[in-house]
Amino acid sequence: MSVTIDSGPDDAPNNITGEVAPKRSFGQRLTDFKKSFTTKEGLLGTYDYAFLFTPNLPFMKKPTQTAPFFSLNQKMPVVLGMLLGFQHALAMLAGVVTPPIIISSAANFDTLTTQYLVSTSLIVCGILSAVQITRFHIYKTPYYIGTGLISVVGTSFAIIPVATKGIAQMYANGMCKTDANGNQLPCPDAYGAIIGTAATCALLEIALSFMTPKTLKRLFPPIVTGPTVMLIGVSLLQPGLQGWAGGSGPCNTRPETGIFQMCPTIFAPHALPWGSAEFIGLGFSVFITIIFCERFGSPIMKSMSVVVGLLTGCIIAAACGYFDKSTIDAAPAVSFIWKHTFKLQIYGPLVLPMFAIYIICMMEAIGDITATCDVSRLQVEGELFDSRIQGGILADGFNGLLAGLCTITPMSTFAQNNGVIALTRCANRTAGYWAVFFLIIMGIFSKFAAALVAIPASVLGGMTTFLFASVAVSGLRIISTVPFTRRTRFILTAALSVGFGAILVPNWFSYVFTYTGDNKAKAGFFDAIVLVMETGFAVTAFVAVVLNLVLEMETVEEVAESLAGDIEQEREEERRGERKRRVLRTLTPAFRS
Repeated sequence: MSVTIDSGPDDAPNNITGEVAPKRSFGQRLTDFKKSFTTKEGLLGTYDYAFLFTPNLPFMKKPTQTAPFFSLNQKMPVVLGMLLGFQHALAMLAGVVTPPIIISSAANFDTLTTQYLVSTSLIVCGILSAVQITRFHIYKTPYYIGTGLISVVGTSFAIIPVATKGIAQMYANGMCKTDANGNQLPCPDAYGAIIGTAATCALLEIALSFMTPKTLKRLFPPIVTGPTVMLIGVSLLQPGLQGWAGGSGPCNTRPETGIFQMCPTIFAPHALPWGSAEFIGLGFSVFITIIFCERFGSPIMKSMSVVVGLLTGCIIAAACGYFDKSTIDAAPAVSFIWKHTFKLQIYGPLVLPMFAIYIICMMEAIGDITATCDVSRLQVEGELFDSRIQGGILADGFNGLLAGLCTITPMSTFAQNNGVIALTRCANRTAGYWAVFFLIIMGIFSKFAAALVAIPASVLGGMTTFLFASVAVSGLRIISTVPFTRRTRFILTAALSVGFGAILVPNWFSYVFTYTGDNKAKAGFFDAIVLVMETGFAVTAFVAVVLNLVLEMETVEEVAESLAGDIEQEREEERRGERKRRVLRTLTPAFRS
């Protein structure tokens, strides 16, 4: 298979007129490059930089002028590209580093391994984001790899519940070892099984990318993806809130249980019991800062409010002595991919949940790419849009495969940067490439990753609780697009009943199979069923898919009957509003007199 780069700025149609720009020679390109770095127009342009940094305070006058819009392939100043690219990188930073930190904790990795995974996650996200942004054309075919938009790639949150449950299962069945006292030892084989299985299962998304977006939406409509995404966020809230209270490891047991351990460890510089007021306060400082940034922050602060909140919590934690500098000092100066490696293998019980993850990533990619096209002022229908969807899904699948080979869990298209595009009015690919540059640089200099790993659990928990709740809200938004007919209510009820049940009672299916023989294939098959049934979003996804295919579609009359109550309520509210307006119009002359 040979590919060619979609040349973007040269032959991309104009956003307004649809005209194609003429080809430029190498000499013209070189001249433009020199001007970019040697002239004021090339470096700064005429952009109103104050717009990005002016806070939205009650006593300040709001600016009346709007910032100019930079379209996909428009020339933009170097400094602005760097600034907005850095903003894109910071907006996705928290989401990129959270999954490797949580999975490392589940596998009981040491600090150096966790630092490596965080660094590698940043580097791989940067490289794979460049694939999405560049958009490669597969030679002599109508297919593409990538979207050609600012479609950034981050570590998927969907892998966290599957990975943590899978690792727990591996400790239970003896694949991961414990010491003589029953303490869990580091288990790199479990992590190798996760990324090996994920890389193999990525072939499913690659295959599905060659189907038309219309067919994919028919197979996996919002009634399937909405509750699934929502339950991913709900299931992640538990470790987020546990971290907020001090930690999600063995230290989150109180003295009354007979087991007592200081958080995060007894050797920490400021160890406290789990749930202490100090921990709650640290997490709350992050949470309240995010809220203040949204209310009073400038455009650049709003799009990176999570990072500002995390920085605020870190400053408070450092001032109060909660940071451990020794891990930062011991970290190497630089890092790169494959500095640590893991034995790749396929773990059978993870295959079905991984398929569910990639289907979810695919549907999220469709939604994210559509939103990116919308905020980038590009068409959201037609042949070009369909090719962007196809290219984005194919790149998403390849990225999942490449991420596993690069020792990182599956990657997915992120939605965080859509808010940055909308706020800054910049949809230019130049900013995307600068974001890629900053992500790779942050990953290579591993002291940065070491500082992220050293963040106290309560500070990180305050941030991740907000992030995970936003995932649940994203699922809720998808569900809101579905009309609540009898059929859709039934599918949601059936799917969510077992999904929420599996989250609230996580071991409810652990004692169904009692096989203890030596047949590993049979034991693995039973483990797969248990893992699916105890993973809330996975069982919800399968139930919703089956019911959506099995239940007959409603007729127009049945849909109208199901929605009759809602329609009548809307009409009643309209009538009430009209009566209020008539009363106000009657009273206004009297008040004036």
